[in-house]
Amino acid sequence: MFDTSEDRKKMEAVIERFKDEMKKVRTGRAHPDMLSMIKVEAYGQFMPLNQVANVTAADATMLVITPFDPANIQAISSAIRADQTLGLNPADDGRIVRVPIPALTEERRKEIVKNASEKVENAKVAIRNIREDARKAIKAATDLSEDVKKRAEKDIDDLTKEFSDKVDTEFKTKSDEIMKI
Repeated sequence: MFDTSEDRKKMEAVIERFKDEMKKVRTGRAHPDMLSMIKVEAYGQFMPLNQVANVTAADATMLVITPFDPANIQAISSAIRADQTLGLNPADDGRIVRVPIPALTEERRKEIVKNASEKVENAKVAIRNIREDARKAIKAATDLSEDVKKRAEKDIDDLTKEFSDKVDTEFKTKSDEIMKI
């Protein structure tokens, strides 16, 4: 019998990565993970924002960034401004950086959903790649009978469908959340 448990684990890891990516997608409410992909030039190199500052959500419409070293305030502000996909305009007072989260327009919501759909496709491609690797392993297995190989391929296909459906469900939930005013 061909064991698909390893392939299941790989697909579950893809789903977890996809969920983490979906958490970063902006929904109109302030969330510290919105800025997790921001890289700040500090100490002569680019570092993730969470390594140079503490990011908190003051309320549903405001993020507050407290740098560990006040000398990095300008670099933090300019790094956030430079990321056009976020469309945020931070303001600093010399000690902390405040990032107001503007209300989303209908057009901006649709654009965010469109960008999120790219992440859906990436997750599905990763799942299909796992399926292809499993199929190659099944074909290469010389100790399996044809019936066992066919059954194993069907199991892999069922697994692929199950995890693709999970990605679709997760995306549907997120897009509904984004489009809700």
